[in-house]
Amino acid sequence: MLKTKYLIILLLSTVAFFSAKAQDKTILWKGFEKVQLKLEGHDAYYVKPAHPLPGNPWVWRTSFPDWHTDIDSILLAKGFYVAFINVDNQYGAPSAMNFYDVFYTYLTTQLAFAPKVALEAVSRGGLYAYAWAKRNPDKITCIYAETPVCDIKSWPGGKLKSPGDATSWAELKKVYNFTEEQAVAFNDNPIDNLEGLASFRVPILHTIGLEDKLAPPAENSDVLAKRYIALGGPISIHPVTQGPMELQGHHFTVDRPAYYAQFIYNNSYPVQKVLPYTDYVKTAGGLNNFYYAVTVKKKATVSFLGGSITFNPGWRDKVCKYLKETYPETDFHFIAAGIPSLGSLPHAFRLQRDILDSGKTDLLFVEAAVNDRGTDSTTQVRALEGIVRHAKLSNPMMDVIMMAFVDPQKMENYAKGKVSPELLNHQLVATHYNLPYVNLALEVNDKIANKELTWADDFKDIHPWYHGQEIYFETIKALLQANIAANYKQPFKAVLPKPIDKANYNNGSYYNITNAKLDKGWAIDPKWNPKDGLSTRPGFVDVPMLNATEPGSQFTLPFKGTAVGIAVVAGPDAGIISYAIDNGAYKELDLLTEFYSWIHLGVYHLLGDNLSNGNHILKVKISDKKNTASKGNACRIVNFFVNNK
Repeated sequence: MLKTKYLIILLLSTVAFFSAKAQDKTILWKGFEKVQLKLEGHDAYYVKPAHPLPGNPWVWRTSFPDWHTDIDSILLAKGFYVAFINVDNQYGAPSAMNFYDVFYTYLTTQLAFAPKVALEAVSRGGLYAYAWAKRNPDKITCIYAETPVCDIKSWPGGKLKSPGDATSWAELKKVYNFTEEQAVAFNDNPIDNLEGLASFRVPILHTIGLEDKLAPPAENSDVLAKRYIALGGPISIHPVTQGPMELQGHHFTVDRPAYYAQFIYNNSYPVQKVLPYTDYVKTAGGLNNFYYAVTVKKKATVSFLGGSITFNPGWRDKVCKYLKETYPETDFHFIAAGIPSLGSLPHAFRLQRDILDSGKTDLLFVEAAVNDRGTDSTTQVRALEGIVRHAKLSNPMMDVIMMAFVDPQKMENYAKGKVSPELLNHQLVATHYNLPYVNLALEVNDKIANKELTWADDFKDIHPWYHGQEIYFETIKALLQANIAANYKQPFKAVLPKPIDKANYNNGSYYNITNAKLDKGWAIDPKWNPKDGLSTRPGFVDVPMLNATEPGSQFTLPFKGTAVGIAVVAGPDAGIISYAIDNGAYKELDLLTEFYSWIHLGVYHLLGDNLSNGNHILKVKISDKKNTASKGNACRIVNFFVNNK
């Protein structure tokens, strides 16, 4: 019974449904063969050109498919396909977009339509066209729209100058499950959130009636154009001033169908060959338990563990939105545990506090490859393996996705025919534990070579910009969809294989600074905050800090476990410490970072590793030596961390 329920839900994410009902009826349409389909009660069709162009370019009508068909006839004669799915009276709501996703997948995978499509919208069709285009800016060649609705407050809301439509407004609120206040406050209209489309430089052309009363340009196309241009997006507005006008200037005869058809043709052909996202994901053991949580339990916690690329807005927000729209009946809880500059070592020891202490996670995203650069491979593997084992030991039903993001050094290695150690280590751990894996480093490298994006335009330092964020999201979405389509089994508890390294940090946790036995010179500042005006990071400021600034200051830390370290905040006055474990020789550690001139940076230092699992003593003192670039001898410890079995 469980599997039956699950497969019903999968109909919205696979093409199996279409395989069973691919072709209902074929008729002639304007002299061309029209294939009619049925999708869960929704009519759909595609029209075949007599002589398809190479790559099978196509145009997608989003509304009123029998209105102003001259453009479609011209494109069919040129070799384009024309397609349509009827989700009328849903106003571009997520429920309609889910059907759009399935239709697109069927046409591009089963019929080999081009991976990018031109969207053609009329009136309220603008709501559909822009809703899907903003979800999928990578899949759009261009958008042509006639008198498009670009803000629901204008139509059907009637909250601006348009008279609106009370019946349609009530219907829209019902479809979106909005209250009146929520509908008015809706901030994902076609005029909103155009960054993704602009980053892909998607050309847009609107034809408008200057006297349109139902969708006045001043509160629709004009607003969209102004915002799109400000983001660097290409858009043209073509006013129609001659010929008969209908419906308060909202409908009119298209004056230059050949011109508009040529706009679509020029931006859609030749078909650009894009590298498929699925080439860079491995589904491995699947996400069975997570999909059980979202489809049967209808309650799921999704956690994100990573550095600044996880912390910053972008792909993570898009994943959350995608999951909520795909599973609207599921109660989601999202834990955003990204902290800039942190890699696998910090993640292994903060996992307990930052994620596991908040309850059971159903799906965990792990990202560390960028910030792991500079960490030795042994530590990387012990940390990554520790994260996986700790997570699954805490909840054997948790699914884990490992992700490797890109930086210039990784691409430099690819150019030399090498693979960066961080990528090899991530893949090693993912393979050993049969975890889904995303290699965005390789994908970005390949897509730049394929001229699909550029490093200069689409990344800021190592951080993906709008275009890069879309690539990251689309690839992760491809992984989620691939797992749904191919890997469902009954949910099961994880049985962990033997560890790669027995010294992994699968019992990592923070160890409070109050456990230190302080000598003179050390004190705990209950709410440390620098006075020099330099930058800080959340979690490393306005918190208790074990602090000393004078050479000779020392403390001892009794602890139990196989590894120990310190999480410090290092600024321009960071000093050098000497440390020893038990009766071992003292070692020196320079705390100054390369970023000392502008930030007090949180840094994790492993001081002892692969110890016997017993009681130990860590001794730390501030050296009288000093880095010549440092302004002082400071040591500030925000946390100790231990691996205590």
